[in-house]
Amino acid sequence: MQHAVGSPLPPPHQPGHGPATGWSPAAHHPSGPPPGAAPGGPPPPAPGFAGVPGTAPHPHAPAPQHHAAPGAPQHVGAQHGAPVPPTPDTTGHIQLPPGGPVAMPSPPLGMAQADTGATTLAVLLIGPAGAGKTSVAKFWAEHRRVPTAHISLDDVREWVRSGFADPQSGWNDHSEAQYRLARRTCGFAARNFLANGISCILDDAVFPDRPVVGLGGWKRHVGPGLLPVVLLPGLEIVLERNAERSGNRRLTDEEVARIHGRMAGWYGSGLPIIDNSQLDVPATARVLDDVLARSIASPPKW
Repeated sequence: MQHAVGSPLPPPHQPGHGPATGWSPAAHHPSGPPPGAAPGGPPPPAPGFAGVPGTAPHPHAPAPQHHAAPGAPQHVGAQHGAPVPPTPDTTGHIQLPPGGPVAMPSPPLGMAQADTGATTLAVLLIGPAGAGKTSVAKFWAEHRRVPTAHISLDDVREWVRSGFADPQSGWNDHSEAQYRLARRTCGFAARNFLANGISCILDDAVFPDRPVVGLGGWKRHVGPGLLPVVLLPGLEIVLERNAERSGNRRLTDEEVARIHGRMAGWYGSGLPIIDNSQLDVPATARVLDDVLARSIASPPKW
């Protein structure tokens, strides 16, 4: 049986035990006397002593007495087998708005450009390996005046341990499926954060020659209000930054050069591009704010 995405999982079902073991609706919604009790009579006493399950009563202990406070209402119906209403849940439960497609933020009236530091935004930071996407996105999210989440596609991909599809070993159906699944997971997370007033910045190496897989997927998963920005420093800078990496995130120089060459296709695409070859992380974050303000006033077509 298939269940809608995001719906609660049903309790496990074991053959031969009727409903799921340990999940009895009657245990949570009492509607009658428990099994073994005489009709109309009081329920059998629960095992235990002084309300502690699993302890035997002391042989000389007096029977527990229950005295109601003066003026307290008497639950007469309970003495005759009438069901006692369940105690209301007093622990509290916060209802969260469901995440829907993100709409384009409206430019403020009477202002030259939006104050991006106080606006709830969804940003997609695009660039090759070594462009500084993760560092810039993390810094930008940490230094805004409104709550902002940084959602890294690579972090989500690396949740996979056994069976991790490393693109360095060759692009195949497994790596394609894991990238798609990671994008969808990041998109769901972004929509839920944004629906609850938390901005998001996502980073991914989206290729301009595969718009259906990259930008098209992000637009489907997040919404048309996602603001894409390309971070594209020079090849020499990218090679230097990649050399400082380790593990799955470090690529060969040949692979970095090939990816950087493909990323050049974003020139002329209409998306805003930041060349951060001579900029440190804080300066790049300030330029990103300026670019986003212009994108809100005049949304890019993508």
